Amino acid sequence: MSINVRFWDRIARRYARMPLRDPDAYERKLAMTRAHMKPGAEVFEFGCGTGTTALKHAPHAGHVTAIDCAPAMIEIAREKAAEEGIDNVTFEVANLEQMARAPGCYDMVMAHNVLHLLTDRHAALTHVHDMLREGGIFVSSTACAARAPWLFRAIVKTGGLLRLLPLFHLLTEEQLKADITAAGFEIVEEWLPEGGKSALFLIARKVG
Repeated sequence: MSINVRFWDRIARRYARMPLRDPDAYERKLAMTRAHMKPGAEVFEFGCGTGTTALKHAPHAGHVTAIDCAPAMIEIAREKAAEEGIDNVTFEVANLEQMARAPGCYDMVMAHNVLHLLTDRHAALTHVHDMLREGGIFVSSTACAARAPWLFRAIVKTGGLLRLLPLFHLLTEEQLKADITAAGFEIVEEWLPEGGKSALFLIARKVG
């Protein structure tokens, strides 16, 4: 089991109990996403955590497939779905590269708080591009912490080297947007809440 899986499994229950840091920003992101969601849309989310966002969007989609590498996270997500009586979301334990689906099978792909944690972000973006139908929508919210205080940067770098924390790429907003554009997307909306202190929220359309 990788350090990423062990870490997220260990903190899953505590993570599920954590309150939203900025509920207003979260609700705005949900609304921005739904504005691009077609009725009956086939939606895919990777790095879904405990499933909150997938379940929030479920009433507005045809079906949501949501995956996470940590079994404990998926266990909690399934519990939430059962408690809320939501039956059009499928939660699976998987990594993105394991989702070898036919090209163009989704209308929307979501990746919240995960791109900066991937070993190969470029391969993941290519995979997402293949999964989407022509004109499909990619929604992401990503920590761009390259300019964060030095102590935070030192902690994530040292924690990663010592295998105490998951891999954490220190990205800039410009680097992330360039990567997404290079993968064949056109960024149609972007929002950086709290004057740059939060994750960069992007909505991009498949063009290539």
